[in-house]
Amino acid sequence: MSGFPPSPRLQKGALVAVDLFNPLASLIVFQYNPETLTRSLTANAQSSRTEQQTEVLRVLGPPAETINLEIELDATDQLEKGDPTAVALGLHPTLAALENLLYPKSAKVIVDEVLRRAGMLEVTPPEQPLTFFVWGNIKRVLPVRVTEMSITEEFFDPTLNPIRARVRLGLRVLTYRDLGFLSVGGAAFLAHQIQKELMATQNGLGTLASASFSLSQGLTIT
Repeated sequence: MSGFPPSPRLQKGALVAVDLFNPLASLIVFQYNPETLTRSLTANAQSSRTEQQTEVLRVLGPPAETINLEIELDATDQLEKGDPTAVALGLHPTLAALENLLYPKSAKVIVDEVLRRAGMLEVTPPEQPLTFFVWGNIKRVLPVRVTEMSITEEFFDPTLNPIRARVRLGLRVLTYRDLGFLSVGGAAFLAHQIQKELMATQNGLGTLASASFSLSQGLTIT
């Protein structure tokens, strides 16, 4: 009796922040891939008030794209296996890794404040870490900025550590116009756009082949 064929290995989505000083805290692999992913694209066109007939199709750059998704976190399995981190902290470490995508680094904030008080630094706003949304192999590796995060903690252990949670994320895709053409993030976005163009060509070839086959079938004399 033959069994079921082996299931394909599931790839996990992830958020990866560029932090050379603490790389372990910057890798967030989704425990469960979200079932839905909502994307919104808005054309980056010139203002209609200045458009002329010869300029109406011009764009200022890539479209503005946002991504919304919800991920689920559950420490139940780790607790059953006696994982010491889960037992002591529940989901706090994973939630902290996600939330830190919105925070400037505390060390940078402290140093800037010390230098400012000493009159040695012109204060500039600190930066969030450059973050990449990874969804599949090379098809979607996108530089993003986390713009929104909503956390619902649903169950707690006896010491009130969260053990189950849902996190809704709002992401804005950053392009080479945002990051610079020669930057790591800008190059990643351009590679994504080239990949998208190649897949669009494959779609056109497939459509043409299908149309040619349908036409040949219609002309067949039986």
